[in-house]
Amino acid sequence: MLTVDQVAELLGTTVRFPRRLIVERRITFVKVGRHVRIPESAVADFIAANTVKPAVRRLRAVI
Repeated sequence: MLTVDQVAELLGTTVRFPRRLIVERRITFVKVGRHVRIPESAVADFIAANTVKPAVRRLRAVI
């Protein structure tokens, strides 16, 4: 379980970004009292779901 600060550091963003993901319910999180924790697997799933694969460019045949 990671804190919001740890997730921000892992993603290379400010703390505001993971907090926005939580508010928008775009990432799984757990509330422990008034503390918010994010499972490492949820961060990995978020990264995998938002990874854009490069497009394969096909060359046209010259006639």
